Amino acid sequence: MVERTLASDAARPGAERAPSVFLFVETSREFGRGLLHGIARYSRLHGPWRVYRQSAGLESPLPQWRDLKIDGAIVRDGNMVGDLLKSGMPLIFAQHTRESYAPYPAIITDSAEIGAMAAAHFLDRGFEHFAYCGLDEFVWSRLRGQHFGERLERSGYEVDVYRQPKARAKRVWKSEQPLIAEWLESLPKPLALMCCNDDRALQVIEACKLADLYVPDQVAVLGVDNDVLICDLADPPISSIALNTEGAGHEAAQLLEQLMSGEPMAGQQIRVQPTHIATRMSTDMLAVADVEVAAAVRFVRQNPNRMIQVNDVVEATNVSRRVLEKRFKATLHRSVYQEIRRVRVNYIIGLLVGTDMSITEIALKSGFDGVEHISRYFRKETGTSLREYRKRHGSR
Repeated sequence: MVERTLASDAARPGAERAPSVFLFVETSREFGRGLLHGIARYSRLHGPWRVYRQSAGLESPLPQWRDLKIDGAIVRDGNMVGDLLKSGMPLIFAQHTRESYAPYPAIITDSAEIGAMAAAHFLDRGFEHFAYCGLDEFVWSRLRGQHFGERLERSGYEVDVYRQPKARAKRVWKSEQPLIAEWLESLPKPLALMCCNDDRALQVIEACKLADLYVPDQVAVLGVDNDVLICDLADPPISSIALNTEGAGHEAAQLLEQLMSGEPMAGQQIRVQPTHIATRMSTDMLAVADVEVAAAVRFVRQNPNRMIQVNDVVEATNVSRRVLEKRFKATLHRSVYQEIRRVRVNYIIGLLVGTDMSITEIALKSGFDGVEHISRYFRKETGTSLREYRKRHGSR
């Protein structure tokens, strides 16, 4: 079924009719929903667009779009979009199975940044054993695992990668679950495991239960997409890397407008950037053998909205400042002061991109005495302003 909507009631100055745009993007996943939110926001501001949206799954047949007088389209590259390529219309792909779409423009996830963010998340928690579980047939999954491994290799660690069986019949979850469980049992613990997305993370957690492995105590599991429905309904809830899909959707809509106005398709790429990690119970642990270092880190992370100092952290332990600093650096390769600032910045970022709070409200909630103070602090740590960061990474 094709749903037709007029995305805005406002008149479109100087246009004979509203452009007709076809969207073939799934709503069953946070990634697709985020793109559609961004497209809708652009249309509200710059439209109206007459939108035709396919509400079925990505493997379903395309509707009879030729009768719809389509001016442009944003689509996932499922198996059923081949006919659109022959149409000559402005077309933007949202990455699904391929690495390159040239000469067509494409929305591509930044696998290098995603992999690096996942690695940093686990390194911050003191892990020494790492693994990756993805979906081998999808290039975005392979690239996320590749960059996760490369970042950890630079820190002197190896990553064990799960390989799916080649036979498709064995990739059915009923058949694959015991294979993943057996693989998990064979790996050293405690284990830090990145999954290609939240769906895969949920499957890994179920495989851990089959193998009698505790999450996060023995296996810490991290997903990608921050699909709240999937993450919060899991047991335990899943930590996940949030992506700026809404910003990418807005940028894609802007590009489509330009293409429909005559700009040539030349392989333009729109990068979907990771914004932050929504930390939930599946990675809420420290793989740190030194009990004093663990106590110090725990204190810092329990107080991200207070102006704590290094001496406050020392008082939460049973050792001197000199001893704590030495053991902290030996274990986590950063100072206590650096940990305090890192945790505070991550807390601020979570409020910036995950809420609609004003900058003033964020400043007060974060323990600062005003906007000027938090602005100086944030720019010094990140090299950008609070408003620039929010604009780039967006919050719905």
